[in-house]
Amino acid sequence: MPDVRRAYYEDSYQKSLAAKVVAVDGDWIELDQTIFYPLGGGQPGDSGIISGPDQQRYRIVDTRKSGDPGQIRHQLETADHGLQAGDLVQTELDWDRRYRHMRMHTCMHLLGSLIPVPVTGGSVGAEKSRLDFDLGEHQLDKDDLTQRINALVAEAHPVAFGTITESELDERPELVRTMSVQPPRGAGDIRTVRIEGVDFQPCGGTHVGNTAEIGTVRISKIENKGKRNRRVHILLE
Repeated sequence: MPDVRRAYYEDSYQKSLAAKVVAVDGDWIELDQTIFYPLGGGQPGDSGIISGPDQQRYRIVDTRKSGDPGQIRHQLETADHGLQAGDLVQTELDWDRRYRHMRMHTCMHLLGSLIPVPVTGGSVGAEKSRLDFDLGEHQLDKDDLTQRINALVAEAHPVAFGTITESELDERPELVRTMSVQPPRGAGDIRTVRIEGVDFQPCGGTHVGNTAEIGTVRISKIENKGKRNRRVHILLE
C-alpha cells in the first residue's frame, strides 16, 4: 500500500480534504491522504468529521500512527459506519481545536528558547500546555517568563519548516532539546521548525506561520516535580 499523503505538513491551515478509504478495521479507517495530525511529540491527534458516499457524517474522535509507519489511522466514534475500502469521502477538521494546538505548540518552542536547559517532557493542549525542565541551579519566575514570552510573540517572528538529515543531526546533537522524545530515525530526512531569530529544532508537530498568531499567553504555574525537575504551565489568554 502506498504511504499516506500527509497534507497537514504541506498546508497546516487546510481545513477540509477529499480522500479515499484504503483500509477499514472496525472503528478505525485509513485514507490515501489526510489533513488529520496523528498523536505524537506531545501533540494530541486531530478530530473532526468524515462524510461518506451516502453523505452520512461520522465523527473522527482521534488520529493515531499505524503499525505501518507509512499509514495513519482515524478512529470513528462508532464501528457501525458502513464505510468500505475504495469509498470516496470528504474530511473536515475540528479547526478551532487544531488551530489552538498550532498556537500552543509554537508557543512552547518560544518557552523552551527562554529556558536554556534540557526538556524532560511536555504536553500540548487546546486550553493549557506544559513543559518539564531539568532545571538544575537555573531559577524561574512566572511573571518574568510571561513578560518575555509575550514579547517574543509580539515581535512577529516568521516560522519556517525544513528538513535535516540524520547525519547532520548527529553532528548537531544540541538541536534535540527534549530528552523524553527523540526524532524518528530510519524514515528519511527529519522535519525541522525554525522560529526566525529565536529557535531551531527537529519537530513533527503543526505550527502557526508567525508568532503573532499565538496571541497573549500566561505562565500560570511553576511546579516542583523533583529535586531538579520543574513543570511550567502555560495558558492561551
